[in-house]
Amino acid sequence: MIVLHIDSSASGPASASRQLSAVAIETLRAGHENVQVKYRDLAVNPPAHLSGELLSALRPSPANPSEPGRNIAAELTLTETLIDELLRADVLVLGVPMYNFSIPSPLKAWIDRVAQPGRTFRYTDKGPVGLAAGKKALIISSRGGAIAGTPMEAAVDHQEAYLKTVLRFIGITDVKLVRAEGLNLGADTRKQAIDRALDELKLLEQACA
Repeated sequence: MIVLHIDSSASGPASASRQLSAVAIETLRAGHENVQVKYRDLAVNPPAHLSGELLSALRPSPANPSEPGRNIAAELTLTETLIDELLRADVLVLGVPMYNFSIPSPLKAWIDRVAQPGRTFRYTDKGPVGLAAGKKALIISSRGGAIAGTPMEAAVDHQEAYLKTVLRFIGITDVKLVRAEGLNLGADTRKQAIDRALDELKLLEQACA
């Protein structure tokens, strides 16, 4: 089993999502034989955000031809590497904190690289079709506040809902979510939230079997 493990928190060792995603990987290793893990720390090595030149190179057209320079050629090579890592993986483990109601910008940059027509999705006369089907994904979500199940959740959650939408779009429909929220509401609340998430991760072997 090949696992693509992605962390995106900028908080380093203080990050709850990093702590929990590491436990998820340990649990997968303990519950399965021959687990190969490809790790990407997007906070440490973030892909460049899309520029006009890079976007033109990724999606050239007769009206918008592209002759990439050396820097863009390197970015195209990185894009192919990131897409290949995604397509080779059987399981994705994504450690994702909520930043200002959304996801960390390096993770958005990664999504912009791997969501490419003809590689991870294609358009048909019946709408888009994901090309990365057959995979499982585990989203490790962390939040400073507590919004799940509240009236404001639908309005401000551009983190978990967005990730689920992107994963479905590229064909990954088997998505599990482990959430630790209220992390900035006091030490006791933080510990309780992390402990609950750790309890959920104990069932990871069954969830990803």
